[in-house]
Amino acid sequence: MIHVTRELLEQLPKTDLHVHLDGSVRPETMIELARRHGKELPAWEPEALREYMHVTDARNLVEYLARFDTTLSLMQTADALERIAYELAQDAARENVRYMEVRYSPILNAREGLPLTEAVEAPLRGLRRAEKDFGIRTGVIICGIRNMSPETSRDLADLTVAFKDRGVVAFDLAGAEYNYPAKKHKDAFFTVINRNIATTIHAGEAYGPESIHQALHYCKANRIGHGTRLYEDPDLLQYVNDFRIPLEICLTSNVQTRVVPGFDQHPLRLYYDEGLIVTLNTDNRLMSATTVTDEYWRAHLHLGFTWDELCEIAVMGFEAAFLPYQEKVALVEEVKEEIAQITERAGAGKAAAVS
Repeated sequence: MIHVTRELLEQLPKTDLHVHLDGSVRPETMIELARRHGKELPAWEPEALREYMHVTDARNLVEYLARFDTTLSLMQTADALERIAYELAQDAARENVRYMEVRYSPILNAREGLPLTEAVEAPLRGLRRAEKDFGIRTGVIICGIRNMSPETSRDLADLTVAFKDRGVVAFDLAGAEYNYPAKKHKDAFFTVINRNIATTIHAGEAYGPESIHQALHYCKANRIGHGTRLYEDPDLLQYVNDFRIPLEICLTSNVQTRVVPGFDQHPLRLYYDEGLIVTLNTDNRLMSATTVTDEYWRAHLHLGFTWDELCEIAVMGFEAAFLPYQEKVALVEEVKEEIAQITERAGAGKAAAVS
């Protein structure tokens, strides 16, 4: 059996299918942007700011989301959006994240007059540059916001359609979940579905399986963001399993928002053992002080996932990606071959150490 280490997990080719642009900003960049644009920050030293932005005191999802006011205040210009997207892809590539889908809601970046189209073009420019520089592949997911009006979500759905085949790969619904049902936004989802665009929805995080039910049956989600409370409805869990609907699991943020009491009580192990398609993701690199490698490490450390199981989860991430099928098949084969080589080297190294 291969001994799992952080270093080995860093080598593993990985995806990050659930990562928020406004939750994954470097503190050093925040400070530079704040000084340039005359914005206030809670701290002006990188480590102090990093510590402040790391959410350790939230009692629920709404309190966790409050930190985003700070990052969003700095993300109101095209230059800032392009830079932050580029740096996020660079950080991901450093730990061998080979494919990443970055999500955000452009309307939150238009508060100071930036046109919505430029709020999409700018991150796409950053991601395209990063793809050339670091060899990572990326896509963008535009988010509607649950606690905004359905009309706003419809506008964002129209924006998603406008950028189809230009880097935007899907539409999402994010934000405060409790008391803001997905079904109120179903017209926005019909807009993108009718143009053959993929959908994913945050569900089963701050509200129970009914939220997942609405995401699937009212909004026709192709994937579920989080899905943490799916286990509360065994019949719905069976449906998700039968129809092979991937779950975007974010271990660290689920602990932070008190969806689960601790890592060892997360239902990821249950879902995997039941045969569901599960992927591991950061959610927010800054607020959760995490990386994709960290998420895999915590799955190993707290839920007993072996090297072979973590490799299977890594492959599931590529299989669940919103990529054209032919491209996905080629990428999955490439990744499987790379994993086999890493496993062989790790096994050879272990044998050499024993002898």
